[in-house]
Amino acid sequence: MRAIGGVALAAVLVTAAGACTPSEDPDRTVEIGIRHSRFEPDRAVVRPGEEVLFVIRNRDPIAHEFILGDEAVQQVHEDGTEAHHGAKPGEVSVAAGGSAETTYTFEGPSTLIFGCHLPGHYTYGMRGTVRIA
Repeated sequence: MRAIGGVALAAVLVTAAGACTPSEDPDRTVEIGIRHSRFEPDRAVVRPGEEVLFVIRNRDPIAHEFILGDEAVQQVHEDGTEAHHGAKPGEVSVAAGGSAETTYTFEGPSTLIFGCHLPGHYTYGMRGTVRIA
């Protein structure tokens, strides 16, 4: 029974991981660096319907995260306790000195926020915007 349960769990995890895999052919790639607990650049402009691959490169000696969404999404993460991200489009954890990728397809027009919600980071100003126009 345990072996069957373990195989089933592994299949679910592989399937879930596939849902998070960046598209093989996004419309474009946006690179965002992290340095001194700031995003560089901290602004981007995209088109409605555009699928964007975000490549996040963390140059800091501490971990960060990249959470993309409206103010309600940001508040959920500011109040939440998720230790790691990567299961949802637009949400990834980025290890110290590491990089991570996530894709997001934009609807709009509107403006979304990206931020890091590790303790104190968002309040410190670790955030940026994506304008959909």
